[in-house]
Amino acid sequence: MNIKRAKEEIEHTVKAYLAKDALGEYAIPAIRQRPILLMGPPGIGKTQVMEQVARECGVALVAYTITHHTRQSAVGLPFIRQRHYGDKDVSVTEYTMSEIIASIYAKMETTGLSEGILFIDEINCVSETLAPTMLQFLQCKTFGNQAVPAGWVIVAAGNPPEYNKSVREFDIVTLDRVRKISIQADTDIWLEYAGEKGIHGAILSYLSLKKENFYMVENTVDGKFFVTARGWEDLSEILKSYEELQVEIGEELIGEFLQKEEIARDFAGYYRLYEKYKSDYQIQEILDGNVTSRQLKTCCDMGKQASFEERFTVTEMLLEAVTERISSFQKTDEKTEKLYRNLKLLKVFLQEKNSVEAMEQFIVSRRKALDAKICSELLTAEEAAREEEQIRILEEYFFQLKELHISDVAEGIEQIGERFGNVCRLRNEKLEETKKMLEQAFSFLEECFGEGQELLLFETGLTGDDRCSIFISQYGCPSYFKHCELLLYSKKENELRKECRDLLED
Repeated sequence: MNIKRAKEEIEHTVKAYLAKDALGEYAIPAIRQRPILLMGPPGIGKTQVMEQVARECGVALVAYTITHHTRQSAVGLPFIRQRHYGDKDVSVTEYTMSEIIASIYAKMETTGLSEGILFIDEINCVSETLAPTMLQFLQCKTFGNQAVPAGWVIVAAGNPPEYNKSVREFDIVTLDRVRKISIQADTDIWLEYAGEKGIHGAILSYLSLKKENFYMVENTVDGKFFVTARGWEDLSEILKSYEELQVEIGEELIGEFLQKEEIARDFAGYYRLYEKYKSDYQIQEILDGNVTSRQLKTCCDMGKQASFEERFTVTEMLLEAVTERISSFQKTDEKTEKLYRNLKLLKVFLQEKNSVEAMEQFIVSRRKALDAKICSELLTAEEAAREEEQIRILEEYFFQLKELHISDVAEGIEQIGERFGNVCRLRNEKLEETKKMLEQAFSFLEECFGEGQELLLFETGLTGDDRCSIFISQYGCPSYFKHCELLLYSKKENELRKECRDLLED
């Protein structure tokens, strides 16, 4: 199972385990809520998946890498308590609350969420002293003598033995009490995620060409060699930062993230070519229409004589640039739409209160709602920033009304409407620029490569990217639909030719 499918399965499980019957009790009793056991290679994104699931399900998340803990932190510390049994007093050993269980209660207190996910990573790599505790945890949902609170779904993760020689195999008794999900590295699924995440274009292009280099872990007599999804994502961040700072990027830097010499060297060479092609082909200038006919001809002539790898890379760079522009417009569009909804609510609020000054009260309530969401950890940093931006816009509108000494509600609403109109005009201008840019991309591909495989690659990339396909379906793109028809016709023609050949051979 790939990581995307595993995420969906975990999300469905969380919703099923937290569903309640007519009496308000959990529909699936706690004793039948099997913990999920994720088994997969390291660095594949298991922790990120859990963060996404928690946010999307609106529940809290407590995550522990159990190898960083001792038996004492998991079970608690022993202490002596006096008990009276029968006719005599005895000293009995008891334990303080587990640090992990205490963290769950602390999370409930800080977030205000009574339900959540307890995620224990590297569960099969614990020390010998902690191993029995982990087995007890999976079988009985307890740490020491404290149970995991009701409404908390248990998810554990571990590495298969081929990736870590120190792992401990689970017995049948334990495996019969969990839901085991095996995860494999999947380049296509990661590339889909990476495109949305904004991973560096050189990495996307390279892995599209050489999918076999996406993931590998080797434990040999010569040492440990590995390349992981985490390594590629972290490399992307450092590449972007170094480029911004104009710091030279060498093979040594890349090798710190891709710890397999052959792959690091290969990507380093590809990265240099990628940067050269970006400069030679003037992708941004072409999309903006800021090149002369002579410059455009030079780029097209260069493309016609290029190798397969170069043509592929140029097409990928073009696709990356288009996707980035479309994504930028969609962020503007979402911002405008959200502002419109907020202003609609504000209009009703001001009319009810019959006071422009009431706008301050509206803004305060919005900020309190945002603070509550942040406290409950229901927003990513990016989502929180977008919400904060909306509040700042409302504050700006309010100060502008005060500067103009506007106290009449109708006049205030009209003034805000005018300013929102400016926002809409900027949004519409960006839309037209994006549509023009998309047509320009097709025009360049046609002139440079004709009706070849590069155009098919570009079309496929647009279709496979949710952001691009949504944009095209909403606002159209004549060149896209024209080439789709041509490609479909060509496909049908080839199929008919094959059928004819098969009949003649028979």
